[in-house]
Amino acid sequence: MSQSKHPDLIRRRLLQAGAAFAASALAPSLHAQGSGRAIRIGYQKSSTLLTIIKANGVLEKQLGSGARISWHEFSSGLPLLEALNVGGVDLSADVADTVPVFAQAAGAKLTYLAQESPSPSAQAIIVRADSPIRSVAELKRKKIAVTKAAGVHYLLIATLEKAGLKFSDVDAAYLSPADGRAAFERGSVDAWVTWDPFLSGVQRQSQVRVLSDGRGIADYQRYYLASTPFADANPDVLRIVFDELQKTGLWVKQHPKDAAAFLAPLWGLDADTVELANSRRSYEVRAVKLDALGEQQRIADAFFSAGLLPKKVNTADVAIWKPARLG
Repeated sequence: MSQSKHPDLIRRRLLQAGAAFAASALAPSLHAQGSGRAIRIGYQKSSTLLTIIKANGVLEKQLGSGARISWHEFSSGLPLLEALNVGGVDLSADVADTVPVFAQAAGAKLTYLAQESPSPSAQAIIVRADSPIRSVAELKRKKIAVTKAAGVHYLLIATLEKAGLKFSDVDAAYLSPADGRAAFERGSVDAWVTWDPFLSGVQRQSQVRVLSDGRGIADYQRYYLASTPFADANPDVLRIVFDELQKTGLWVKQHPKDAAAFLAPLWGLDADTVELANSRRSYEVRAVKLDALGEQQRIADAFFSAGLLPKKVNTADVAIWKPARLG
């Protein structure tokens, strides 16, 4: 295997990465810049709704001059939630449903703020168009690029299982989306598992073939989270963020071309590619309900069975913010 699957080593590396980020993020902390409330928000390239909110400056307007908002970009969801766990950021933009499971296994105290309803076709296992691989079963002993702990990590495990294979039957190369695409296009890996907008980007710019997406295999729900201390102390901020996420999600789906034109220069993609990516995401933001975390538990159990989590995780053992609490 190109990356160790030993759970203790994985956990140690995650905590080291999170601590390193926290040190750099907290050094120039906004908390030291005077009175008022500092709010640090983490996001990634696939954080569509908060990317729009950030560009519009709507949170700054809603929260007023007493709040100082800083934005911190991450390559994927796992380092983002590690930073949230160790105090590097206060709020997390959407991460795939797999990521909180890893955070829970590391002992993180996080609060679920919101979720997006399923978008199973927004992630897929792809091969180059000229690849001899025609089925998931043919991935046995092949090298596959995948981002650790991302939704695609579970998609790969579940898809292999459906084809009668184990995760240990493939050679997983843990790469960021950018590195994964580079390895895929130069032929260093046999397949790549990725999500939108990276998926739509490679589909439109390269000759690729989809072996399988998440339909019927992985729902792919994305979650917004906050550190529990911040959530407990700032319910008004969570309410404002929740409301703006809902409004922005509706706007994206009701105005697909306008949304694509707005996001294209921010993402460095053409508008048609962005519109394709957005068409496969639900962007339906809703409150999180404890009894709706069933797939979270299946994900946790699958990762534990594959030796990728250091311990069993009870996904119901989480804090959930409820909009009704604020009346």
